[in-house]
Amino acid sequence: MSSSAVAADKQSPAEAAEAAKIQRDAVISRATAFINGSASIAARRAEADTFDANDAIVDANGTEHVRFQRSYNGLPVIGGDFVVHSRNDQVSKISQTLSTSNRPSTTPGISSDEAIVEAGAHFGGNFVGAPSSRLVIYARGASPVLAHEVILNGIKADQTPTEMHYFVDARSGKILAQWDGIETARPGPGGGGCTATAAVGTGNSLTLGSVVLNTSSCNGQYQLTDLTRGGGKTSNMALKTSGLGSDLVDTDNTWGNGLLSNSQTVAADAHFGVAMTFDYYKVVHGRNGIANDGKGALSRVHYGRNYQNAFWSDSCFCMTFGDGDNGASILPLVALDVAGHEMSHGVMSRSANLTYSGESGGLNEANSDIFGSMVEYFTNDANDTPDYVIGEKLFPNNTNGYNALRWMFKPSLDGASPDCYAPNIGGLDVHYSSGVANHFYYLLAEGAVVPAGFGVGTPKGLTPASLVCNGNTSITGIGRSAAEKIWYRALTVYMTSGTNYANARASTLSAAADLYGNGSAKYNAVAAAWSAVSVN
Repeated sequence: MSSSAVAADKQSPAEAAEAAKIQRDAVISRATAFINGSASIAARRAEADTFDANDAIVDANGTEHVRFQRSYNGLPVIGGDFVVHSRNDQVSKISQTLSTSNRPSTTPGISSDEAIVEAGAHFGGNFVGAPSSRLVIYARGASPVLAHEVILNGIKADQTPTEMHYFVDARSGKILAQWDGIETARPGPGGGGCTATAAVGTGNSLTLGSVVLNTSSCNGQYQLTDLTRGGGKTSNMALKTSGLGSDLVDTDNTWGNGLLSNSQTVAADAHFGVAMTFDYYKVVHGRNGIANDGKGALSRVHYGRNYQNAFWSDSCFCMTFGDGDNGASILPLVALDVAGHEMSHGVMSRSANLTYSGESGGLNEANSDIFGSMVEYFTNDANDTPDYVIGEKLFPNNTNGYNALRWMFKPSLDGASPDCYAPNIGGLDVHYSSGVANHFYYLLAEGAVVPAGFGVGTPKGLTPASLVCNGNTSITGIGRSAAEKIWYRALTVYMTSGTNYANARASTLSAAADLYGNGSAKYNAVAAAWSAVSVN
């Protein structure tokens, strides 16, 4: 063992954290020097641009990847984010979607009040609280435009909260773009008092039977707070649609009875599902929590009345799960892949942060489906056989998986999602435009193989030819382990907020080259899988 390794072994946790901070600061400093100097043109830098680093990754071979947010004259540049890739003091590449260093005048032609009125007309009234507005540079189009970003909050008819972002051209008053800050599973119409200690309880869940739950003990009572995973907590919204919910408290550390009649039952599902997702990211990808800072998030159950959805909200750093219609046609939305889906929206918000609109929005949704499915395989629970079907456990008496939210191997089984890429795909709801990336991932991992129960002789009658868009039925999967690592690296190292399908192909090829070699069998498999869904 080297002397440096011995020294590292002797470090206290505080010393190790300080050493990591020093390394991170040095990596960011080098990347900042590049964009201030030799890489300024490549970064599409304008004279009044400033940059804020929000992530830094260092590979085992010393390659450094630093993610930056951009401002211009103090205004955020929406779509101006980028990643600097360097090694041995040389920039190898910059990942970005911004194509110009041109910037607009920062003098608006209309006021923020006028922009709010325009956005309000599109929102339709009935917003909650006061609207907010700020000037930004909107750079997701061909040329950057000065815009008012107006945010309006409200509650949709189906009880989903909405946080609509409208980008209003600050000269013409036209709406340039809009998207919702609330990211859902489906398309839609605490206090203290003592020092808590870690405990281990039992959950009698709805979908997985008996599961182990990490909880906390305080003054002889137990709470669904996981001190082993950064203090992640599950709370009871008690059918409300506002607030953070109340603590779930128990005296024997046994939660639920496996039935909907007990309010703790679905809390056990959600708490366990989020824990397994936390473990998946840590074990498989080395990511310590949503923000990679070791901190857990809030999970809220029993949201709304007969609320048939689940969602991630950045504003509360929380996952929220509705009760469905309590099993009449849809069960509470606390299945394992749904928990993985929603927590992965959080990971997305702390990495590439793909904008929830257009092709980037479809990729955002696909990312959550991909990792939701991989969490199932990681957990490998016999009560929820791992598969590439999203949300099949939400439907009563659904042993064949024919009822679900999405089918990754054949997206069009939902009647709305395309199997193959087309130029107009960005105009679809993001839960449908996600299908092409889901389809790519299945083919990459498994190849043109029809899942059991969906082949010839079944009601679905799928064939290998029906799984590809280009007739390449010989496409062979590289396995889940390689596929998930390629996708995660593409997400965290190469994708940016404006990544579209063409960029996603390039990002995953770059990730495959990093991990397995340019021109390797796995690299070629990535290219073949994208071509099989018409992304060329």
